Amino acid sequence: MDAFYVAVELRRAPELRGRPVIVAGNGPRAVVTTASYEARRFGVGSAMPAARARRLCPQGVFVSPDFAHYREVSGRVMGIVRGHVERVEAVGFDEAYLDLTGLPAPHATMRMVCAEIERQEGLSCSVGIGPSKLVAKVASDAEKPRGFVVLTREQACARFASAPPALVPGIGPKTAARLVAIGIESLGQLAAAPPAELAARFGPRLGAELHRRARFEDDTPVCQERRVVSESRETTFDRDIADPRELERILAQLVERLCGALEQSGRSGRTVGIKIRLDDFSTHTRAHSLPQPVAAAERVGPVALELLRRFGPRRPVRLLGVRVAGLERGVEAQLTLLGRQRDQ
Repeated sequence: MDAFYVAVELRRAPELRGRPVIVAGNGPRAVVTTASYEARRFGVGSAMPAARARRLCPQGVFVSPDFAHYREVSGRVMGIVRGHVERVEAVGFDEAYLDLTGLPAPHATMRMVCAEIERQEGLSCSVGIGPSKLVAKVASDAEKPRGFVVLTREQACARFASAPPALVPGIGPKTAARLVAIGIESLGQLAAAPPAELAARFGPRLGAELHRRARFEDDTPVCQERRVVSESRETTFDRDIADPRELERILAQLVERLCGALEQSGRSGRTVGIKIRLDDFSTHTRAHSLPQPVAAAERVGPVALELLRRFGPRRPVRLLGVRVAGLERGVEAQLTLLGRQRDQ
């Protein structure tokens, strides 16, 4: 989907069309979720601190995110997609991989999908078609918005040979910086680098993976369902918190939010964990596995609280989170959901 969160907001406020719209939180440590293409011309991008976005684009219109609404719209969009293609792997609210194998007219099918999404939801999307998920993903980003790019692996290698390695999913900023440090500044250079040299500098596994991705070699299948193995809730504070009682109060609120979602979906997990980021930006995690899967706040809360007390932050806390991992359709979660349904 093209600038999905912004596009959804513009449906509710069409008078903002053509203006630099930025979806971001309000706190001093908020980050940009999505920026309109008008805002991107000022250098505003996703995951950027909102304060920096305001400096880059002082005339920008800032809108608070409404994830519940985005989830609802996403569900309808994915429903349209699944009405045309059988095997769909959703990736977040606004992106999906589709297996078009066996379709008699795959290009026409995708143009039909785009047209139906725009007709029913008033939203545009970009399509990338290729022999693999890797080629398709990069192609889908190549000509946004409303892009429609079809590439073979060889065509992708040629088209993006001069692009920086970070263009390819899986090559992050740190790895890209290490590549630049040894004189590799493009995907073409990375593809031409001797595999033995990459293995010597990055290790055999990462070296081979970098070489493979630069050559757009990928055989990862489209999975019809992406199994969610954990769910979490976390918050970054507007100010660092050192008071243990305040941290415990906030942790309890996070547990309530997380467990409410788990119980509603009928899932439970055996591992309870917490995440703590201190004021020096160091991040710490602690976890404890239980003999039985849990989902209720009265079961998750005490475990999370004990983990927090054992860790005993010695510096002010910047971020606090809680998660439940090893999710499954648990008996406890199902019974809780059944009980709530009977009470309604």
